Amino acid sequence: MKSFFRIAITLFAFSACNGKKHRETIPEKSIPYSVKKIFPHDIKAFTQGLTVADGTLFESTGQSGSWIAEVDIATGSHDKKVILDKKYFGEGITILNNKIYQLTWQNHVGFIYDLKTFEKIKEFQYDYEGWGISSDGKNLMVSDGTSKIRFLDTLTFKSVRDVTVKDGGIEIDKLNELEYIDGFIFSNKWQTNYLLKINPLTGEVVGKMDLTALAEKIYPLNPSADVLNGIAYEKKSKLLLVTGKFWPALFALKMD
Repeated sequence: MKSFFRIAITLFAFSACNGKKHRETIPEKSIPYSVKKIFPHDIKAFTQGLTVADGTLFESTGQSGSWIAEVDIATGSHDKKVILDKKYFGEGITILNNKIYQLTWQNHVGFIYDLKTFEKIKEFQYDYEGWGISSDGKNLMVSDGTSKIRFLDTLTFKSVRDVTVKDGGIEIDKLNELEYIDGFIFSNKWQTNYLLKINPLTGEVVGKMDLTALAEKIYPLNPSADVLNGIAYEKKSKLLLVTGKFWPALFALKMD
């Protein structure tokens, strides 16, 4: 606990000194942001998915013993609702129509749970790797670590269409965690500190957020901290929540 408070003090000092907007080196596509608040995050969580429903934060993790939990954002504590069999490597989650949809990495199977009871409703199959997942309110959107985003029918789980993500005509691969925000898809590019804002109709990258400043403050605080991963949007406050695998903090950002 004392260790956490030392981390929190350091991070809040960072936040206070960095109230200015952050910009990338490509001004025409840069998305300025400011850090509004920093919350504690479980450093044992190998974060794969992050989402908000009715003001409640949910998180999913990977590795052996992957879980889905309801998170108390103020304390970082979590109540594990689902723990997968060790043969499954959990990936992203999203919530649609009072159901939680969860992907697994290379098991080619996804799970659907009742949002209130967390009882498993059914399973669905796919023939590609499962990485990130979100929803536009009608279809599920999934990534597989390539440059492709598939839009799935929620009844058949078949692809109704897909887009190839490009930036200036160049395909962008390693698309990971997804979040649908105000008509655009936001995705982090795996093993980078970038979030990409993507036109869901064309796949074109129309904006970028460089979160290097956040990552550089995280890694010294936890030598085991891994890559940026985890994007959620809280509609009421219009705050973007971001964290990473084994990160000791979750950042609430305001996009300007």
